[in-house]
Amino acid sequence: MLDNLLKKIKNRKATVGIIGLGYVGLPLAVEYAEEGFSVIGLDIAKDKVAMVNSAKSYIDDIPDARLTGLVKSGKLKATFDPAQIKKMDTISICVPTPLSKTKDPDISYILAAVEWIKKYLKKEMLIILESTTYPGTTEDMILPLLESSGLKVGRDFYLAFSPERVDPGNPVFATKNTPRVVGGITPQCTKAAKLFYEQAIENVVAMSSTKAAEMVKLLENTFRAVNIGLVNEVALMCDRLKINVWEIIDAAASKPFGFMPFYPGPGLGGHCIPIDPHYLSWKLKSLNYYARFIELAGDINSRMPEYVVERIRRTLNEESKSVKKSKILVLGVTYKKDIIDTRESPALDVIKLLHEGGARVYFNDPQVKEIKLNNLKLKSSPLTKAGLQSADLVVILTDHSDYDYQKIVDNAKLVFDSRNATKNIATHRKKIVLL
Repeated sequence: MLDNLLKKIKNRKATVGIIGLGYVGLPLAVEYAEEGFSVIGLDIAKDKVAMVNSAKSYIDDIPDARLTGLVKSGKLKATFDPAQIKKMDTISICVPTPLSKTKDPDISYILAAVEWIKKYLKKEMLIILESTTYPGTTEDMILPLLESSGLKVGRDFYLAFSPERVDPGNPVFATKNTPRVVGGITPQCTKAAKLFYEQAIENVVAMSSTKAAEMVKLLENTFRAVNIGLVNEVALMCDRLKINVWEIIDAAASKPFGFMPFYPGPGLGGHCIPIDPHYLSWKLKSLNYYARFIELAGDINSRMPEYVVERIRRTLNEESKSVKKSKILVLGVTYKKDIIDTRESPALDVIKLLHEGGARVYFNDPQVKEIKLNNLKLKSSPLTKAGLQSADLVVILTDHSDYDYQKIVDNAKLVFDSRNATKNIATHRKKIVLL
């Protein structure tokens, strides 16, 4: 049975299923369709399904042109009908895994997808979970559900975990050339999943188990979260010491060994780094272990928007102004530069806090037309000379490459720069306040 599946995969005869057509699922679907597989994308969002079937992309890294030929040839199609699962030979689960308000893992989307799969599970099917989760999810939660169908893992069907490693907007590393780690429930599962990824991914690393593969992703993003937390705390220290944190980091980065530069900012954003470490922390609490680094980093990083607003308040006070009634222009609301993604963006928290403080806040972002914050709805304002000149303070929260920072500084009365985007500005340094 395994040989039949492997042969289908090698010959591009396997129908590839992707559940979840977001930032992970759609790029993966495109890669396999471009490799000659027939790909069916399944998503509950009917607008996404309609856009894919119309060859319209809603993902930064996938231009419409990549979809056009694939959709026209029938290699890529999208659906919201779970019954299409029975046509699939491989299924990659790429659904969201958010945290609850109490920072407990919410794997309800995963379990809902698995219930769909169980209903249509058949022999020789390969199921791979890509959604980030805590170690043990695949083996303890998904496997029992699938085996309750009466089919046996490693004999009748194959189950593995391979964490997504999407970095939206990265001009160098995309789905195809970012190495993949994969671990199966059994050696047969690992073999099937590894071969599957080798058809579209340049480098695939086999792991000893699904639990090991789950831990890899959490280590990667915990590493980033903890180091960003450290450098954010260094920024707080440098503020107290009245020295420039950006100068300190650049000088430390001149050391050719033993140091890797991380940079402070208004907080963490995106769907991975602010969330994934808490999956690990939650899991360890169930084993009576307190993940101190994760909890401390989370505390520091989550408080950065409040610190930014406090710095803005101090900056305005020095000009004999208060936050209340001040006209504040925010530049950039995405969680990092040159993308359209605002998920967990700290800029939204800063805007909310400024609005609650009585400021007249408006924003510009070349990537985002509108934002909604509870009852507050703002549309992106044109970035004009008059708009810059009329603002009491211009706040840079996302350092998009499209911005002309010299023009911004030349025309603004005062600039608060949380990203060091103005580091190369030669004039008007006195008008710039750095994080």
